[in-house]
Amino acid sequence: MPVASEHAIRDTIERFYLAFSTKDMALLRQVVTPDWEYLPEPAGAAPGPEQMIKLFENIASAMPDMKIHILDLLIHGDRVGVRAEVTGTQTGKLLGIAATSRPVRFAIHSFHQLRGNLIEKTWHLEDWLSVFRQLGELPKQLDLG
Repeated sequence: MPVASEHAIRDTIERFYLAFSTKDMALLRQVVTPDWEYLPEPAGAAPGPEQMIKLFENIASAMPDMKIHILDLLIHGDRVGVRAEVTGTQTGKLLGIAATSRPVRFAIHSFHQLRGNLIEKTWHLEDWLSVFRQLGELPKQLDLG
């Protein structure tokens, strides 16, 4: 399959992060393949956008004002690297930590592989230690798989 234009790729990536900021499953389904892989995947998840339903619900209750700001977007063929920053206020339970009403700001780094105009695979890394420092506590129990 031919590689999409840089403009089309940029549009897809921006819409992907907008879907996360707005917790919009319909938008997410428009920018990822039906067999999209999100690595490391949520526990028990099957490939595809539907694996994000519970995550979107959790984010919506924990940080309803969450926004993702793309800082750098590097395109190389069908691969895209993204450096971004997440901001929001923790007004609901987050990873077992009760609401603190504290603002948080943390880095995320992702690499995406595209199939045509759609994202087929995402590798992601979030700076959760920074979040825990800002909230002033660690989760009581971590799910280590």
